[in-house]
Amino acid sequence: MFCPKCGANAGDAKFCPACGTPLAAGAAAAAAPVTTDITDYRIFGDDMQMVEIDLDPGEGVRAEAGAMTYMTAGVEMEVEARGGLMGGLKRAITGESFFITTFLNKGAGRQQIAFGAPYPGKIIPLDLKELGGSFLCQKDSYLCSAMGIDVEVAFTRKIGAGLFGGEGFILQNLVGSGKTFVHAGGTIIKKELAAGETLKVDTGCLVAFAPSVDYDIAMVRGFKNMLFGGEGLFLATLTGPGLVYLQSLPLSRLADRIGAARRGGKGEQSGIGGLGNIGGDIVGSLFRNR
Repeated sequence: MFCPKCGANAGDAKFCPACGTPLAAGAAAAAAPVTTDITDYRIFGDDMQMVEIDLDPGEGVRAEAGAMTYMTAGVEMEVEARGGLMGGLKRAITGESFFITTFLNKGAGRQQIAFGAPYPGKIIPLDLKELGGSFLCQKDSYLCSAMGIDVEVAFTRKIGAGLFGGEGFILQNLVGSGKTFVHAGGTIIKKELAAGETLKVDTGCLVAFAPSVDYDIAMVRGFKNMLFGGEGLFLATLTGPGLVYLQSLPLSRLADRIGAARRGGKGEQSGIGGLGNIGGDIVGSLFRNR
């Protein structure tokens, strides 16, 4: 028997093992599986993207709480702590909300629903069926997915990567069979690493990678490079084989630049205001040197 709410295969159980929905006894013959994959979608925009998904009758999609932009009249939403208390805690550890929202098409015809990116960047579609059923992502990257996808916790296997790798010890592990959408900042680069091929990456620019990729960190060589190179003390090292996604503008870098501009640091200045700031900097430096 299949759960009429989430589409999970419940066998002869009285309650759905995935969402806990009570199941009517003897309904196995009448119950039909809910479509668990996304078949049609469109990504709109350039630097501030959104994805619109078509839902056939009975088809559903899950999303991070607060990600929905709009939906047509036949779509109904329900907020739940999928997986119970432990499932909600796992999502919270990975940077997502405790609750996850399910959207189901309960109308007579095809319906649409759209989800927007939280900050400037790109939406990356991933087909876990083609990627082996699992893919590792940075925290907070999950946007939405088909009904058959779960967001689980993955821990970095090496202490150095956890302490200095930019993503910490916690990663998101997207598990299941179907399409999922993740979000990253700036321009997205897709790399297919061959066996033994190594790529050194700024620790904040790593978005997602296959479980077959070995993830570690390496210290920047040279004392001057460490102090004045601006790239920090460590770089992430990725060794193939496997697929890797990189981003050009991590959210932390964007936040740092905005914060620096508000404090009067790096920022765009023009006209008299810009000249005033330059003069103030010169005078200030003279007094500081006395």
